[in-house]
Parts: sequence; C-alpha cells; structure tokens
Amino acid sequence: MDARVATDEPAALTHRDSMIIILGVLLPVFMGSVDTTILASALPIIGREFNDMQNLPWLVTAYLIAMTATTPLYGKISDIYGRRSTLYIALALQMTGSLVCALAPNMFTLILGRAIQGLGGGALSSTGMIVLGDIAAPRDRGKYYAYFAIIYTTSGACGPALGGFLAEHVHWSAIFWLSIPLGTIATLLAMVCLRKLPRRERYHRLDFLGAALVVVSTVAFMLALNMGGVIHPWTSLPIILTFAVSAVVGALFIGRLLTAPEPLIPLAILKDPVARCAIAFNTFGWSAIIGLNIFLPMYLQHVMGLSATSAGLGLMILMVTLNTSAGLGGLVISRSVHYKRLPMISLLITIAAVATLAWRADSMTLPLFEVLVFALGLGFGPVAPLASVSLQNTVAAHHFGASVGTMNFSRMLFATVLIAAFGALVATSMTTASAVPGSAQAAMEAEGFRFVFIGAALSFVIALIAIIRMEEKPLRAGAG
Repeated sequence: MDARVATDEPAALTHRDSMIIILGVLLPVFMGSVDTTILASALPIIGREFNDMQNLPWLVTAYLIAMTATTPLYGKISDIYGRRSTLYIALALQMTGSLVCALAPNMFTLILGRAIQGLGGGALSSTGMIVLGDIAAPRDRGKYYAYFAIIYTTSGACGPALGGFLAEHVHWSAIFWLSIPLGTIATLLAMVCLRKLPRRERYHRLDFLGAALVVVSTVAFMLALNMGGVIHPWTSLPIILTFAVSAVVGALFIGRLLTAPEPLIPLAILKDPVARCAIAFNTFGWSAIIGLNIFLPMYLQHVMGLSATSAGLGLMILMVTLNTSAGLGGLVISRSVHYKRLPMISLLITIAAVATLAWRADSMTLPLFEVLVFALGLGFGPVAPLASVSLQNTVAAHHFGASVGTMNFSRMLFATVLIAAFGALVATSMTTASAVPGSAQAAMEAEGFRFVFIGAALSFVIALIAIIRMEEKPLRAGAG
C-alpha cells in the first residue's frame, strides 16, 4: 500500500480479530523487554570469560543507547509505512545483532552486537503498544492491556533469572542464540496475525535531518554519561567536549522542531498538557522500574550473597504483583470517571517500599526484601496502563505512533541516565569497599545501593506529581 495515500476509516474489529492481532505482537514485546534485563545476572560470567570487567557496563548501555536513539524514528515510520513493515525491520535488526553477539570472539564485538540489537529493540515493545491503540479505544483498552502488561513485566522480571541460568548452566552465548528462533517465530506470527490490523497511515514527510540530529545528540550524551568517571575524569576535555556536542546538536534539534514543515515529533503532542504529563510520569515511573530490575539482582548477589540464578528468581514476586495489579488496574481505569485516583494511591505504596529498601539497605533480610518487592509491584501496576490510556485519549490517531515513540524515547533516555548514575554509585562503593576488611566491606557495598534506592524513590515522587497535575479528560469510546 502506498504510504502517500490516506486510508479510509477501518472497519470495526470483532473481539476475536483483536485477540489474533494481539497474538501477533506479544512475542516482539517479550523480546524487546527481556533484552533490556537478560544480561543483568550474566555480566560477571561474561567478564570473567573475556577477562574484561571494566567494559561490562557497555553491554547494557550500548543496547540502551541504540534503542533510545531510534525509538522516535520507529514511531514516525510506523505512522507513514504501517506497523507491520516497522516490525519486520526491527526483528531483522534484532536477530542480526543477536547473531553477532552469539559469535563474538571478544568484548568489542559483543558490544557492537548489542548495539545492533538495540537498533531493533527500539521498535519491538513500542510497536506493540501502538498496535493496541489501533485496535482498542481508550475506554476499552483495559480489556487488552493486561496481556501486554503480563508479557512486558514478566519478560523484564524473568530476564535476570533466565540470563543467569543460561550463563551458569549452558553458556552465555545461549542467551543470544535463543533470539534467533524467537525472532523467526515472531516474524511469521506478524505475517499471519496482523493481516486485519486497521491501517491509518497518512502521508508524512519523514524528517531525516531532525532524525539525524536527535540520534547524534542522544548518542553523544549517553557516551559522555557512560565514559565519565570510568574511562575519563568528569572534568576532562573529552567528556566536556562530548557533552558540548550533545548540547549544541540538541539545540539544533529543538530549532528543527520549531521550523520543520513536519517535524519528527509533532508539535501538537508537545503542546498538549495531558500528553506532556502522561509522558512525564511514564518516563520517571518506568525508568525507576527498569533501573531496579537491573540493580536489584546485583544487590542480592553483592550484599545478600545470593547466586546469579537465585538473585533473578528473587524478583519473581515483583513480576507476579506488577502483572496482577497492572491488569486489574487497567480494567478499573477504563471503567472509572476519576481514573487517576487508584494510580495516585498505589504509587504512594511503591514510594514507601523503595524508601524502606534504602533505609534497610545494610540490614536487609530476604523475607523483608520479598515483602518490599511485593509492595513495589503492587503499587506501580496501576500506573502502567494510565500513561498509554491518557496519551491515546488526547492525541490524533494518525499521530499515535509518533506520540508513543516520543513517550518511549523519553523513558529510555532517562532510564539510561538513571542506570549510568546508579552504576557510578555502585562502582564507587565497591571500589571503596574492596579496601575494607571483613563485615565492613558488605556495609560499604550496601551504601552504594542505598543511594540507588533513594534515586528510584525520588523518580517515583516526580511521577506522582505529574499524575496529580494531569487533567482527567473523559475517555473516548472510539479508537480513531
């Protein structure tokens, strides 16, 4: 279909049609989420095999940099050329990166493969959420959101356990070999199941200059964050110049948004106060969850002495509670007039749980940890569907792909900033602890994680403020 021809309003879907379409995108959502966290428990094993512990953080950050930089591009491309074509491109890149990683003879090649994976990962999860907006009105979204919430959070929470198990009992390369058959199956499912997907493509100009500017600015910013204090001092010339390049190119991107005939991120999205608040609380809330998914297994291994597999399994309670509360929360939100109340109350539970993690970081017991993680997932669950429902309820259908791309770009950008900051805190505490003998060493290591938990709690507080400030517009009954 020619992307330059506007489509007619699609015919209404039956519930069966909608479920078949959802089936076609759930596996890509799983792959996009699990790739973010699957290396968390396997990193020490990979570092020992390559005798390179210093560059291990790049296996996470290279993926996040590539994923973050390309996410807004995929949203716009899906508005122009359709969701299926976008998904095929993303799956091909993800499988190519996985193959490079599985065959990597050294750390540099492995990092390169992770970056290629990230180029595809930018669309895997976000395209699924865009498809959900194509098939379900805001008022009906809760009926289907639970499927996405279960897959996204289950894969993210299971990632550390799965990666740790494969690295310990098979080989770390099995993590990447697994992606090849999964990607092949996902491609076949998309071909079959997305045939009846409503098509709302419109002719848009793809702003290549704006895309290049946002990619360069994002990559420079992420490079500076991840090199600062590790490879070069924060005040060194390379770090200062890299930050300067990011700032200058970022300013050019903002100028491009204001002057382009059709900018990469439609100004209507940025001017809408509801969209801004939805993007804000989604960004700060999910970024904290992503950061905790990566650093909680590390905390369990380094401070509480669990194995890689046990540390991953220790987060299963987070998966169960977040899935359950997100699914139930989505149903409540879709049927409520004052749909902000439940997420606001539940987010207070999350903030209290993470604050307690910080308070007891050096004296944690495993039963108390599981109770706190249970409360964390229970509290954040209802926040997850609120962002996508509010965003879909306020933007035009033909801009929904770009709006989801913008929301996911903001989330991944801030998540990468948080992860880099958390990593620096933990690395500093461990370096200091290595010079301290006996039981004092564990206390010093716990101090770095205490600041990680404080940072996550502050991020949740900002998310709560954004929810409070957002206007409650009546939920639309139409998908278009």
